[in-house]
Amino acid sequence: MSSIFPKGYRSLIDQKQTEKAIKFVKDTFERELSGELCLSRFTSPLFVAKGSGINDDLNGVERPVSFQVGNMNNTSMEIVQSLAKWKRMALADHGFEPGRGLYTDMNAIRPDDDIDAIHSIYVDQWDWEKVMAPDQRCLDYLKQTVSKIYEAMKRTQFLVSESFSQCKADLPEDITFISSQKALELYPDLDPVSREKRLAQEHGAIFIMGIGAALSDGVSHGGRSPDYDDWSTPNSEGFEGLNGDIIVWDKIRGDSLELSSMGIRVDNEALLRQLEIRGCMDRKNLYWHKRLLNGDFPQTIGGGIGQSRLCMFLLKKAHIGEVQASVWPDEVHEAAKAAGTFIF
Repeated sequence: MSSIFPKGYRSLIDQKQTEKAIKFVKDTFERELSGELCLSRFTSPLFVAKGSGINDDLNGVERPVSFQVGNMNNTSMEIVQSLAKWKRMALADHGFEPGRGLYTDMNAIRPDDDIDAIHSIYVDQWDWEKVMAPDQRCLDYLKQTVSKIYEAMKRTQFLVSESFSQCKADLPEDITFISSQKALELYPDLDPVSREKRLAQEHGAIFIMGIGAALSDGVSHGGRSPDYDDWSTPNSEGFEGLNGDIIVWDKIRGDSLELSSMGIRVDNEALLRQLEIRGCMDRKNLYWHKRLLNGDFPQTIGGGIGQSRLCMFLLKKAHIGEVQASVWPDEVHEAAKAAGTFIF
């Protein structure tokens, strides 16, 4: 139980201040993100039709929560796991032009997720997607977009520290870019999670690129669905992948913390290649995949940014349950009480 919260941990702000701060972080970051990337706010679905191919399959093994709608002939629906595919479809259906995009409040349930200090079965994030020109399908454009998101995070951090002085800013001036293959070469004796931790501690904020494809040791740095991020296209650095994760060093927990998963999305060639690599070519017959292969969707870049994780990081919290309402084992509540903090 003592490992749930760092030894000697105490929240820097009380619960009433925390509630105000959560809203402040969310309102501020939404505004900064929208301005940086030229995104309009859209309302998104909580559930989608089962079997449509619209729901995010994540790593392909997680079970979505499903239910039947009685007044629609018991049509089966699924709670979204993320909106990676829905967003691209929305951009096409609403006629977004290159350089413009959307963001939305995404709420999901992932019953197979871990339950620990940074994971919950309840997922809340800003899902965003932006139309790009075909010639922007490159690593430079990915890095430019990541840098803009990072600037929005830094400005939000500054404003949080101005309004809640106990929560001092500590993000580095710049984010460091590194490919997952280069990370393997630097630390061949470490597993991917340990490599992320080492690099985040060294640099403060990193963007690890190329997550999904097998590296030189035959192992992928992490799991990625085959049908949203492009993790297989050769890039200008001689590696594979046009995607990645934003990861920061969390000084409160003394560990790395992933804040965003994002990337340039698959085109027809990348989709078919990745479906074949993963052995799921049958997906190309699903509604969403047919539309992509028929040319209905624009070229896009997009991702998700964890709302509770960003709040947790900026407000110097040790457990995600301090900033979101979910379900936790009894020992977590007991540990929180012992640490003098509150778990929703």
